[in-house]
Amino acid sequence: MLTSAAALVALVLSPALTASAQLNMNAPAKQKAYVLYAAEPQTIAAKKPATLELRFQVINGYHVNSHTPKSDFLIPTVVTLQPAAGVKAEEPQYPHGSPYSFSFDPGTKLDVYAGTFIVKLPVVASAGEHTLEGTLKYQACDNASCYPPRTVPLKVLFNAK
Repeated sequence: MLTSAAALVALVLSPALTASAQLNMNAPAKQKAYVLYAAEPQTIAAKKPATLELRFQVINGYHVNSHTPKSDFLIPTVVTLQPAAGVKAEEPQYPHGSPYSFSFDPGTKLDVYAGTFIVKLPVVASAGEHTLEGTLKYQACDNASCYPPRTVPLKVLFNAK
């Protein structure tokens, strides 16, 4: 009797489990991150001009357009930060990109970031712990193609003493 009861339960639950598995298969795939950022706590002097460093790492085998790409058709790398109480942030300062060309078009040089790049953020902040929230928008490419632009969240953590 137990075996037939278990079979009945399995028969009743089978469509629900199948539907559940189908729903999970239709869930959007997680997007690949081409640029990594880890909020590194920083300490600055309170109420004095200071510079925070936002350190990014482009995954090996990829590059992203610099903040000032050489073509209007290319999407620049841009950091956007939201206002925060007690913090006056200036415009981010981007590093110079490196020249890059594809083997099929060696005469065209792109301006890109690869490996580690640091965006500097001039700030003046009141004493205390602060978090600036924002985004990094970029477009990653490899040697064969470019991928859809990505916008990822950022948190910049720092203490003003």
